[in-house]
Amino acid sequence: TYGQVAQEIGQLRAVRAVPGVKKVFVRSGLRFDYAMADRDDSFLRELAEHHVSGQLKVAPEHVSDRVLSLMGKPPRRTYDAFAKKWAAINRELGLKQYLVPYFIASHPGSTLEDAIELAEYLRDSGFVPDQVQDFYPTPGTLATAMYRTGLNPLDMQPVYVAKGARERSMQRALLQFDRPENRALVIDALRQAGRTDLIGSGPGCLVR
Repeated sequence: TYGQVAQEIGQLRAVRAVPGVKKVFVRSGLRFDYAMADRDDSFLRELAEHHVSGQLKVAPEHVSDRVLSLMGKPPRRTYDAFAKKWAAINRELGLKQYLVPYFIASHPGSTLEDAIELAEYLRDSGFVPDQVQDFYPTPGTLATAMYRTGLNPLDMQPVYVAKGARERSMQRALLQFDRPENRALVIDALRQAGRTDLIGSGPGCLVR
């Protein structure tokens, strides 16, 4: 709500006003979907102007809307809109500050096709992550229930799960498709998925 946004801004300003405090940085943990609910962008402007040191880490986690739905995350368009707004606000402020998105490989529901969709998104954005997190089961989570049962407990519908080491490695490699050590895995994944159009020297290819 507007009152909550005002309260958060007030807290940031209060910390900045503490004697001896030079800078207060927010490096990660921002819920970009909540930030998009701010009706006048005052929170994002405050954040960009005073509380980011070059980079802000955010966690879209995937770009496939089907996988995002299973994660309980907002659809891809929400992150795209946030990234566009963040860039616009920083341009207005005359700042060069960038988003560092976090993605996860082999989450329940993610097929090779979904991993390829994410790889194409990374190709088009010009950002290939230095680090990629593989999904690992964590007790007591909805995702782990999907991983163990192959079902979504919320509606009992089947959920695809990549459990084999080979496919998990391929999904991870696709998220870092530009690394030489991943070339063979990426080619195998693209061939298995029938996407040999992404192998070659063309501008849209992931690997030569």
